Amino acid sequence: MKKEKISRKSLDNQTGVRGNPAPSRGRDYWRSLDQLADTEEFQELIRREFPEQASEMTNPVTRRNFLKLMGASLAFGGLTSCTIQPTEKIVPYVRAPEYVVPGRPLFYATATSVGGISTGILAESHMGRPTKIEGNPEHPASQGATDAITQASILNLYDPDRSKVVKNAGRINTWGNFLADLDQALEMQRLKKGAGLRILTETVTSPSLGHQLGKLLEEFPHARWHQYEAANRDQVRAGAIMAFGEPANTYFDFSKAEVILSLDADFAYSGPGNVRYARDFANGRRLASGQEKPNRLYMVETTPSCTGSWADHRMALGTRQIESFAMTAAHRLGVESVSGGASIPFPDNQGWIGPVVQDLLNHSGSSLVVAGDQQAPAVHALAHAMNGVLGNVGTTVHYTDPVEVESVDQAVSLGELVDAMKADQVELLLILGANPAFSAPADLDFAGALQQVPFRAHLGLYDDETAALCHWHIPESHFLEAWSDGRSYDGTVSIVQPLILPLYNSKSSHELIGALIGQSGRPVDDILQEYWQGQDLTDNFEKFWRESLHDGLMAGTGLPPKSVKSPESLSLPRGTGTPMDEEDLELLVRPDPTILDGRFANNGWLQETPKPISKLTWDNAAQVSPATALRLGLKNEQVVELNLGDRSIEAPIWIVPGQAHNVVTVHLGYGRTRCGRVGNGLGFDVNVLRSSSSPWSAAGLKLVRTFSTYPLACTQDHHSMEGRHLVRHADLVEFKKHPDFAHREAHEFPEELTLYSGFEYNGNSWGMAIDLNACIGCNACSLACQSENNIPVVGKDEVRNAREMSWIRVDRYYSGDLDDPAILHQPVPCQQCENAPCELVCPVTATSHSQEGLNDMVYNRCVGTRYCANNCPYKVRRFNFLQYADRETESLKLMQNPDVTIRSRGIMEKCTYCVQRINAARIESKKSGDPIVDGQILTACQQACPTEAIAFGDINDPESKVAHLKSSPLNYGILTELNTRPRTSYLASVRNPNPEIIES
Repeated sequence: MKKEKISRKSLDNQTGVRGNPAPSRGRDYWRSLDQLADTEEFQELIRREFPEQASEMTNPVTRRNFLKLMGASLAFGGLTSCTIQPTEKIVPYVRAPEYVVPGRPLFYATATSVGGISTGILAESHMGRPTKIEGNPEHPASQGATDAITQASILNLYDPDRSKVVKNAGRINTWGNFLADLDQALEMQRLKKGAGLRILTETVTSPSLGHQLGKLLEEFPHARWHQYEAANRDQVRAGAIMAFGEPANTYFDFSKAEVILSLDADFAYSGPGNVRYARDFANGRRLASGQEKPNRLYMVETTPSCTGSWADHRMALGTRQIESFAMTAAHRLGVESVSGGASIPFPDNQGWIGPVVQDLLNHSGSSLVVAGDQQAPAVHALAHAMNGVLGNVGTTVHYTDPVEVESVDQAVSLGELVDAMKADQVELLLILGANPAFSAPADLDFAGALQQVPFRAHLGLYDDETAALCHWHIPESHFLEAWSDGRSYDGTVSIVQPLILPLYNSKSSHELIGALIGQSGRPVDDILQEYWQGQDLTDNFEKFWRESLHDGLMAGTGLPPKSVKSPESLSLPRGTGTPMDEEDLELLVRPDPTILDGRFANNGWLQETPKPISKLTWDNAAQVSPATALRLGLKNEQVVELNLGDRSIEAPIWIVPGQAHNVVTVHLGYGRTRCGRVGNGLGFDVNVLRSSSSPWSAAGLKLVRTFSTYPLACTQDHHSMEGRHLVRHADLVEFKKHPDFAHREAHEFPEELTLYSGFEYNGNSWGMAIDLNACIGCNACSLACQSENNIPVVGKDEVRNAREMSWIRVDRYYSGDLDDPAILHQPVPCQQCENAPCELVCPVTATSHSQEGLNDMVYNRCVGTRYCANNCPYKVRRFNFLQYADRETESLKLMQNPDVTIRSRGIMEKCTYCVQRINAARIESKKSGDPIVDGQILTACQQACPTEAIAFGDINDPESKVAHLKSSPLNYGILTELNTRPRTSYLASVRNPNPEIIES
């Protein structure tokens, strides 16, 4: 398909941007279309004195007015010191619990799951209160790291909008009354052997819950168990069946993959095994660690993704084009494929196919082809076939039996349930955890069919859209409150153990199903032990169980390899690979990067976390490419009507460089009406446009412009550092020719050329290095910092005022043209400057230099002048304009980290290198007499990072990892021309492109 080349001047018709491009200075890096066009609005934005773009000082002021404003600022700052603190009660233990020492946290191994796939974690507990989540170093799926969603999941435990009581017909009731009502309904089903009984769950990988459901189906042989969740993996399952004739679980070993072809797979950010995959892939391209031959990633995708920003070569294609690309590549590799319709070879205008295929062949056995979860089954089947031809099975690709207890096509399963409900065949329906009234495709009319069921009950974390249509609603226990188990991406069984008793009158799926099979009132941990004791895994089960609880996983429970025969030829569905008309629009639906299918819609941390690429918060939008926006005359925030068949929705436009031409991408999870006060009414519900037959993409979309606009909260231009070259990258060839390329724009200053008196560090001297070659912009560091340091959310309106409070922002940069830009990410915490501009201007010495090189903040000294923020060139300080921290909600008080102060209004705050963790290590060092060793202290951001992009340690120790990284020729500091001497430095990104593609 021919793309319309977009020049900078053509931005005149997009986003309301008018202006001329800024002059080029070497490589061009830009954060937004406004910055690229260098508009007057953008220039005004960066001219503001404060990063918050406050309007108090935008007009010229006299000396008198200036003194008035500064005096008022000091007065208000002083008043904050007189804030009346909430009443706190100190009550001693009558009988202190064993092992509980105030001030010393405990860590418990447990697991969390998304889409049924478990990931091992460690949960930190203070006096019986879970306060923080870390990765489990011993678990194969996490290896000590986490992702952003896992970090934020603890907020759901303490969410004050969680369902708290059993309800019947919307009124408070009891668990006992529910069981009595349920028993009466079950008596009728026993006579019919369960002919009218249906169970609906999300994806189940828990062996013990599957066993309970199996016993239920034995007692009621005519009953049916259905599974459904919006972000299901039906396409993956269907692709395996198409390739092998049976379902199979596929997982990958990226540590052995030297060349990867990704067909729209965002494997490092989302999906089963993403944390492990991100770590393994990053380890294969660490030039600073002596990697002589970094891996190479080819990415073919529709919408820019975190993994796509890592790619050495990236191509934006629509869904049909990706199918055509996969068919052509497979054919050249020797895979014979037959389509039921006319297929057309991929028009390789950029000269990709030949070099990619040859590169894969040159690395047979050490290459990898991976398809995205939402891609068509034919693409998955082609990926399996290509891996087979390349000899990757057994090295980079592994197959096992499905990790699900029962592998089903969830769309078909839900359709069968709806048909049965409409036919009045369902008399008793139990819905466990799922929310199909919101997430099911509109063409099924699940909500309408549900109301024909005589007895319907819902178990869920929230009183949501499905609960509102059920007779009974039972609050569900959070995973930190309940016992369970589940399988990981490779089949390893993880134990889910609670850290705290249920905060409310909640139950787990095990308890509800147990009540149906005669296990009512029995502890779930007893049910788990009984099940696993019957699996004959060991001769000494009691020891095995204790070790499993300690480690967080059951040794030896990974699924054995499955023997599959790679197909030599494939019979593909009709229409595979056929192109769309050049003027047709395609609808692309994807789970939201932060709230997924809407299950985290009430999580304020995730709502306020900028999406990794678009940098939108608190909303979804209809994302289009600059070329498509130009052709259709669209602007950012313009509301359009999206029509697909007889269904339509309205959505605001957001223009995304790197998006495939003529593709409109929308994200699930928004448009909720019953998820809680945080998420209700945000964005638009794209499920209205989804169909059960084509849930992820559809051709024939019609777009109608309106005259309305909708304000979006986007952080991409916030805290701008005036367009300086802050992120740096090069090709591998350029790096080998000029290893010092990252320093070519640096300005070195003599140490004596400073107004600072200088510091001597005879002990520890802390510093940080961030490897941009490993960063994918996933926001795990930002969420970990938020959880560790009690950072509040501020809401959409305050974000639009650029007053977000996150201590670590992750800047996203583009380089190159609009159609196919390189995408880079740069986390920016406080730089802990040696010559800190903030320290000298503070009138009360609230910010000062420590003996170990930290730029400390004394919160009870700060009077809120904001001089430090004005003087900080990195724009990393945050100011509490309002009382953002919630001091009233009882449940949220339990979540706070007691080692970190909760700041009040009028206080400046910032990154501290997790000084509380440094102090804890120092105390232990003094007690033991041993020095602090490298790796003993992990900052929250460092510990969470799935790619190990962040290193922290003592730069006085030449053997430390951070000192080693800082000695790399890739290491550089940002804004060093200001002679601030930052202690946080960066390693420039180096890509490994294929020379043949560059030449073509």
